[in-house]
Amino acid sequence: MDGFEHILNWKLKAGSHEFPGKDGGTCINEAALIAAGFEYRPIRRVEDMPECFSRPICRLAMQLNDTATDAQRQRLLPFVMRLACADTPEIECKRASHIGARTAGRYTFEQGLSILEHALVIGRKAEAVPAEAVKSRMEAVQTAATTATAIADTPLFSSIKSWFLTKHTEIAG
Repeated sequence: MDGFEHILNWKLKAGSHEFPGKDGGTCINEAALIAAGFEYRPIRRVEDMPECFSRPICRLAMQLNDTATDAQRQRLLPFVMRLACADTPEIECKRASHIGARTAGRYTFEQGLSILEHALVIGRKAEAVPAEAVKSRMEAVQTAATTATAIADTPLFSSIKSWFLTKHTEIAG
C-alpha cells in the first residue's frame, strides 16, 4: 500500500457525487480528479474527465467502481493516482482494444483489477505527484465538506447505471 496511505481515509462509493463528504465519498474518477490537482466536480461519464485522463482506463475504472461491493471498491484506491495518463490516439486505441478483448464476457472483480493493471502498462504512465501534494488536496476537499458523507449526484441514476452495468456483464457472460 506504499504511496497512497494518505488516501486510505478516503471512501470510494458507487456513482457520481454532487459533493464529497468528510469521508471522501466519491467514485474513483472523482477522487483521481482531486489527486491530480483539478477542482472537484461530479463525473457522470468518462468524457467529463480532463483530457489528460485516459478514456479507456477511466471507463474501466468507472465500471469496476460502480459494480463492485463496498469492500472491493476500496481496493481501487491504489489506482487513483494513476489514471491521468492519456497518450496518443494510437496508444489509447491499444488500451481500448486490450480492455475490450478482456471484458467482452463475464469477468470477476479480481480479473477486472488485473485488466486495469495491465492496461496501465500500455503507453505513458501518470506523472508522479508528491504524496504530500495529493494528501493536501484530498484533505482540503474533506475539510471543506459540509456533510459527513458524500451527497450522491442522482441516486436513481446511479442505481440504474449500476444495474445496467451488472446486467451487461451478466448478458455478455
